[in-house]
Amino acid sequence: MFWQMVKGALIRQRNRFALIALTVALGVSLASAMLNCLFDVGDKVNQELKAYGANIIVTPKNSTVLKDIYGLDSREYLNEEELGKIRTIFWTNNIVAFAPSLEGSLDSMPIIGTWFNHKMTLPTGDSFETGIEPMKSWWQIDGRYPVDGTNEILVGKNLAAEKNLKLGDRIENLEIVGIVEGGGIEDDSILANLPIVQSLENLPGKIGSIEVSAITTPENDLARKAAENPNLLSQQEREIWYCTAYVSSIAYQIEEVISNSSARPVRQIAESEGKILDKTQLLMLLITILSLLSAALGVSNLVSANIIECSRELGLLKAIGATNLGVILLVLAEIFIAGIFGGIAGYFLGLGLAQIIGQTVFGSGIANNLVVIPIVSALMILVLLLASIPAIRSLLSLEPANVLHG
Repeated sequence: MFWQMVKGALIRQRNRFALIALTVALGVSLASAMLNCLFDVGDKVNQELKAYGANIIVTPKNSTVLKDIYGLDSREYLNEEELGKIRTIFWTNNIVAFAPSLEGSLDSMPIIGTWFNHKMTLPTGDSFETGIEPMKSWWQIDGRYPVDGTNEILVGKNLAAEKNLKLGDRIENLEIVGIVEGGGIEDDSILANLPIVQSLENLPGKIGSIEVSAITTPENDLARKAAENPNLLSQQEREIWYCTAYVSSIAYQIEEVISNSSARPVRQIAESEGKILDKTQLLMLLITILSLLSAALGVSNLVSANIIECSRELGLLKAIGATNLGVILLVLAEIFIAGIFGGIAGYFLGLGLAQIIGQTVFGSGIANNLVVIPIVSALMILVLLLASIPAIRSLLSLEPANVLHG
C-alpha cells in the first residue's frame, strides 16, 4: 500500500518531481566534476608548473660548502656519465626533465654548455628525452633551438644587442640559430651544446651543475623538519618522508645516486607550488559546497510547493489515522526516489564535465576517482535531508480539520 501511494504520487506530480531530479542532477554534476578535479588537480598543477623551471639544483658538494661558508667559488665538477642515475631513484617517474650546465668563456663572452633537447639512454636501458627546451617554456626564441650534437648556438638578447649579433652570424665556427630572452643569465650569455664548452674549457665529461624539474607533493611540517636534517627523523617519520614525493625527499635521493653532489630545492618555487595547489583545491571545494547548497535551496522550494498542493491529500491521510511519521516517510520516499534518479544522471554528467575542464584547462583528461561515488552519495543524501526540513515542519503543523474544511 505504501509503495502504491508513492508510485501514484510520482505519476500524478511527475512534472514537479522531474524538476526535483533535474535540480539534484545539476548540483551533483558540478559537485562530482569538482571532486574528480580536486583529487587529480595536484598532478595536473604540478605538471603545468614544471614548464616554468627547475625546482631542484644539483651542484658539487665541496663547492656548495665553500660558497655557503666563505663565499668562494670552487672548481669542482660533477660527472656527466652519472646524469642518467637521476632517473633511477625511487621517484623516477616524478622527474619531468633535467639539464646539465657548464660555464666557460669564448672571446671574452660568457658561454654556457647545456642540453637543448637531448636523447639519452638510461642505466635501465630505456631512452629519455630531456634538456632546456622542455624545461624553459617561457623563453622567447627568435629563430630556433640548436640541434643536439651540432655547432649551433643561442645568443642572449642583451649580448646580441651589445655585440651587434644577428641570426646566421658566426662566432668562430659556431653559428647563431636563435636569439633568446628568458629574464636570467641567459640574456647575457651564449648557450651551446655541452660538448663544445667541455672542449673549450678542457673538461671532457664534466659539468658544473644540474637543473632538475620534478613533480612534488606540497611540503608540510614533516618535510620541513627533514629539510633541516633528515638524521633527526625517527624511523617511522623517515620512512613516510622518503616514500612521499616531497621536494626535499627527491633532492635527498638525487644526492644518493650522484657522487659528491649537493641537491637543493629551489624554495621559492617549491613553496609557490604548494600555495597555488592549496588555493586551487580550496576554490574547487567552495564551488562544490555552493553548488550543493544551491541544489538544496531549489529542492526545498519545489518540495514545499508540492506539500502545499497536496495538503488536502495529506490532511485526509492524517484524518483516517496516518501518523506524522508515516506521512513524513511517504514524502521523503518520493523526494529520495526523484533525487536518486537525478543523482545518477548528475554523476555521469559530472564525469563528462570533468573531462571538459581537464581538456580546456590542462590539455589532458581527468582521472575518474571511484572514491567520489560514496562522497557524492553522502552529500546528496545530506542535501535532500536539508531540503526536506521545511516540508517536514509543514507536515508536523498540518491540521486535518483546517485543511479539509478550508
